[in-house]
Amino acid sequence: MYRYDEFDQEFVNERVAQFKDQVRRRLSGDLTEEQFKPLRLMNGLYLQLHAYMLRVAIPYGTLNARQMRKLAHIARSYDRGYGHFTTRQNIQFNWPTLADTPKILEELAEVQMHAIQTSGNCIRNVTSDQFAGAADDEFADPRVYAEILRQWSSLHPEFLFLPRKFKIAITGAPQDRAAVQVHDIGLQLTQNAQGEVGFVVFVGGGLGRTPMVGRKVRDFLPEKDLLSYCEAILRVYNRYGRRDNKYKARIKILMHETGLDALKQEIETEFEAVKHTFLDLPREEVERINAYFAPPAFETLPAVSENFEAEKRATPVFADFVHRNLNGHKAPGYASLTISLKPIGGAPGDASDEQMEVIADLAERFGHDEIRVSHEQNLVLPHVKLDDLPTVFKILQANGLATPNAGLVTDMIACPGMDYCALANARSIPIAQEISQRFHDIKRQQDVGDLKIKISGCINACGHHHVGHIGILGVDRKGEEFYQITLGGSADQNTSIGKIIGRGFPANEIADAVETVVEAYLQNRVGPEETFIETYRRVGDAPFKEALYGTV
Repeated sequence: MYRYDEFDQEFVNERVAQFKDQVRRRLSGDLTEEQFKPLRLMNGLYLQLHAYMLRVAIPYGTLNARQMRKLAHIARSYDRGYGHFTTRQNIQFNWPTLADTPKILEELAEVQMHAIQTSGNCIRNVTSDQFAGAADDEFADPRVYAEILRQWSSLHPEFLFLPRKFKIAITGAPQDRAAVQVHDIGLQLTQNAQGEVGFVVFVGGGLGRTPMVGRKVRDFLPEKDLLSYCEAILRVYNRYGRRDNKYKARIKILMHETGLDALKQEIETEFEAVKHTFLDLPREEVERINAYFAPPAFETLPAVSENFEAEKRATPVFADFVHRNLNGHKAPGYASLTISLKPIGGAPGDASDEQMEVIADLAERFGHDEIRVSHEQNLVLPHVKLDDLPTVFKILQANGLATPNAGLVTDMIACPGMDYCALANARSIPIAQEISQRFHDIKRQQDVGDLKIKISGCINACGHHHVGHIGILGVDRKGEEFYQITLGGSADQNTSIGKIIGRGFPANEIADAVETVVEAYLQNRVGPEETFIETYRRVGDAPFKEALYGTV
């Protein structure tokens, strides 16, 4: 994984010292909250419903054991003993005091971490596939290019004050696990007929109050043009993006108002103006960064592990766990292991300081010192030997981390909602907990199969409800929390925006409504192999509306 050079470290240290002085001035009254707000946001510090919240960057979701232990220490020392992993592959601490934040940032800097550009109208954390560098279906490791984009975008002088925040995602596999088509820029690694590496480029995706799927602007962008083309997109957006209305300021609105062809022409014109400058990406620079992401020294192992297979036969709970929580690995005898942060009845995405310590230990002992954060709010050990999985499972089981539900109905995405967020209209966490408890039986979950439920507490859609197979949006109706249901959303290579199918439900009825939708799916599917999203796309919303409302 990438390690800071002297420029990275100096840059982060200087920012910490600067913010320490800004906090001192705020606490002394030399700065008002209005004056302090843009300064704290530049350092990932929000003022939420009850307290400050610090959002820490985890670039492309990759960290090591030392960094995870530091996050555990911060949770234990400065928060309430836990952290919340987010859909942007970051971590949030919900209860730090303002006086403690400079110290937290100092400690993060000791392990090459920071909170820069995790908020504000700038280029946010570049996200990627949680199985990058390991997946057996991967064309190329996207983290190499995510790191190049991170270096290019960090404190880019032209793009620090964009019309609105800007998000980039990149994937290196045909199975899109990074939701690239719902980002401002989505990049899909590919190869042309000559065998050259390049990118399919999508622009103008996003969720929030106006959800849109990104539009393809390039079938093949050569690798050397990555930075100059992204620069062109950002320049066009910075020039023409609306600044008079923050709800219409994202590049997706510019795409909608300008039209695909016109915006593509603007981008291509700007690209021609910058493509022969210093922004050309030299192959030697790609190779230099690529060396940081060289695969670990994998052992030569048989593809089948007798120890692993024997444990599956002997221990049904282990068999259930590995059936759902393993992903194929490019090295024989290895797998990538998803550690679900969705225990039955738990708050999705939360991990205690003790659990973070356990995961750090496992990464060092069994996982080549690598941990990943997924945009679905789980953690991953990307390189685990099949032989070691029975031992790893027992340790996870002893620490409440062996929930066998990756991709199942209880593996929900949920934003913090009105329990924490000042923008939320409704709670998300209690709704997720009730649905989780409703479907607690693992055999029932397995019968339902692949199903993604995503919950947002307001229209900003931090819970990605628009692209949930079942999406749930909390709204405020005359002071009462109500929840709309959308069906048919997806964030993979066949991205779609879910459709609102009828009136909302009060909080005490939404779990019943979800169960009704699931039962309607089971009654309409063509055999257990047909997934929820496949059934919905085949039959449409009529059977679900009839089940929920009694009429079509």
